Amino acid sequence: MSLPVLYSFRRCPYAIRARLALRYADVPYALREVALRDKPADMLTLSPKGTVPVLHLPDGRVLEQSLDIMQWALAQADPQGWLTVAPLDDMRSLILLNDTQFKPLLDRYKYPERHPMQDRTTYRQQALDCMLVDLNQRLRRHTHLFAAQPCLADMAIVPFVRQFAQVDRHWWDHNELDALRNWLHSLTTSSLFEAVMAKP
Repeated sequence: MSLPVLYSFRRCPYAIRARLALRYADVPYALREVALRDKPADMLTLSPKGTVPVLHLPDGRVLEQSLDIMQWALAQADPQGWLTVAPLDDMRSLILLNDTQFKPLLDRYKYPERHPMQDRTTYRQQALDCMLVDLNQRLRRHTHLFAAQPCLADMAIVPFVRQFAQVDRHWWDHNELDALRNWLHSLTTSSLFEAVMAKP
């Protein structure tokens, strides 16, 4: 095996952020697009958890977590300083908030029929209170989450905000989160993002 092999699913936000980092760092890799209902046996052998992304390195190592893949890619090359724009602990704390608190609320907002304890509007408000209002305030101070340029946190979080925006596009286009909306549009229309979202 001469290239890393990435098992991915095009729309999965965890896989999107892994692909963003690999593309940004200009790391060549072989892409294996996974059908989630028919997961390949070789992926399950490497990573029994059965979720994407999974990166199989030529030296035999297997990276099973999207943030590990991002940080491995940035250790190969970080031309715009994604790891140095802000203190790493601060960026990791914001990503942890996204992954552990915002993501479950996003899932409830997307699929309220699976979580009938509350309605979609309530879940949306909880997601706003959990993280999105704070992100909007940050982005009113500078164009990205920690500074004028993007960092690890921007790229790790933007796929999840993108998913949130798609649940109710009319509401998203007319809400008061102007800075967050501009940030999302800027990042998701960039050549980097469009490249990793191209259909294989």
